[in-house]
Amino acid sequence: ETRSGSVLLDDGTPLPFDTAAFDAGGLRLLRPGQRVRVEVEGEGDARRVTFVTLQTF
Repeated sequence: ETRSGSVLLDDGTPLPFDTAAFDAGGLRLLRPGQRVRVEVEGEGDARRVTFVTLQTF
């Protein structure tokens, strides 16, 4: 509904994403447990997801 949420990085760090990051990836829906690819910018507390899409192998 909000097209925002959070991802859990491989090191266990949660990282929130907003509507703009979700829309940039062209996604319609994410489910808990899905593997995704993210692009991140910034460091420390300013670190944020700028792009999220499904991980493909």
